[in-house]
Amino acid sequence: MTSGSELDDGWLVVDGARITDVGTGPGPAERCTIELGSEVVTPGFVDLHVHGGGGRQVSGDTAEEVAEAVCQLAHHHLRHGTTALVPTTVSDTLSRLEVAVRGVALAMRDREAGEAAILGVHMEGPWLASGRAGAHEQSLLRSPHPAELEALMAASGAAVRLVTFAPELPGAAELLAAGRASGITMAVGHTDADFDTVREAFAGGARHVTHLGNAMPGVDRRAPGPIAAALADGRATLEVIADGVHVHRGFLSLVGAVAPGRLVAVTDAIAACGMPPGNYRLGSVDVVVDAERAVLAEQPGTLAGSVLTMDRAVATLVDSGVGLPTAVLAATGTPAGVVSAIGKGHLRSGADADIVVLDARLRAVATVVGGRVVWDPDGRLDAVGEPAGPRSEAR
Repeated sequence: MTSGSELDDGWLVVDGARITDVGTGPGPAERCTIELGSEVVTPGFVDLHVHGGGGRQVSGDTAEEVAEAVCQLAHHHLRHGTTALVPTTVSDTLSRLEVAVRGVALAMRDREAGEAAILGVHMEGPWLASGRAGAHEQSLLRSPHPAELEALMAASGAAVRLVTFAPELPGAAELLAAGRASGITMAVGHTDADFDTVREAFAGGARHVTHLGNAMPGVDRRAPGPIAAALADGRATLEVIADGVHVHRGFLSLVGAVAPGRLVAVTDAIAACGMPPGNYRLGSVDVVVDAERAVLAEQPGTLAGSVLTMDRAVATLVDSGVGLPTAVLAATGTPAGVVSAIGKGHLRSGADADIVVLDARLRAVATVVGGRVVWDPDGRLDAVGEPAGPRSEAR
C-alpha cells in the first residue's frame, strides 16, 4: 500500500535507511526475502497533532524534562505505526511555551536512529477563540501577537512547524503573515469565524484546518461557517480526529468523499493514550478518561483530546466507508506534505524506509524506522538484518 494507491502482490526493497525499489509481481532475485502474505504494508504514519501518550505529555518545568517526555510518548506511538510526529502544545504562558518548544527542539536534535522522527512543534494555542476553547484553559487564551511567535521561533531554533489560530481575533492577520514569512504552516482552528473570514484566511495563506468539525460552528444553510469554507477551498488540508467520538463516522465519510487528497488523520492523543482509565492532565487541566474518550473533569460534556492511535484512526476511516488507499494517504503522505517532511509518508524509491505492517484488523503488528525494525512482537520481520546482505525485500 503506497500513499494513495494499492499494489497487489507488491514488493519493496530496503537498502540501509532508504527504500530503493518498489514494484509488483516477481521481485528482484538474490535478496533476503520476507513474505508477509495478506498483511498490509504501508508507509509509516505521520501524526501532526499529538499531545501525549504512554503517560507523558508535551510539558515540563525544564526543556530537558520536556525532551524526555517527548521521546517517551513518541516511543509509545511507534508501537501503533507512527514513525514521525509533531508534538503539540496547549495554551500556556509565553515562558512555559518557550520551555516546551525548547524541549521539543532538544528531542529533535538528540533523536537516535530507530526512534520516531520529531518533525517540529505544533502550537495549538494560545491564539484561540474563548468561545471555542475546548479543553484549553480560558485564562490562558489571548489575541495573536507576532512578537510571541517570534519569541517561540527563537526559543525553538525555528522548530515551530504548525500553528493553530482563530482568524477572527484581533491581530490574526498579522500573525498569519508572520507565520507565512517564517515558513510555518498556519491552521484555522478553535474558531467562531464565519464563512467569509475563513475564506479570507485561506486567501492570506492559511493552508490547514485543525480538527475539522470540532471547536468550531457547524454547517447551516444560511451560515455555512468554517467547515463549508474549508471543504470548498482546495488549498486547505483537512484534519480530523478519526476516533468515531469527536465526529460521526458519516462526517468522516463525507470529508473522505469530498476531499480525499486533502484529508489528514490525527490522534489529538493525550498522556492517557495507552494507559488505564482514570484521572489525568492535559496541560494544566484535569481530565477523566474511560476506554473510549477523555473529558474535562469539571465539564464532562467537553472532550479533552483523545486516547486514539494512528492505526486505529486508519481503521476507523475504513469502517466509516473511506477506501483503504485514501485512509492510508490521510495518515501518511498528506500529513507529511503539510509540514514539508521530505522522504516521509511514501513507499517509493528514495523515500525513508519507514514502514508499517498491519494485520487484517488494520492493527500495527510491526514498525520499521529508517530500515530498523523497532516494533515486531511476533517476529514477522526477523529476517531483516540477517547475513544475506544489507538489502531486504518485503512482499
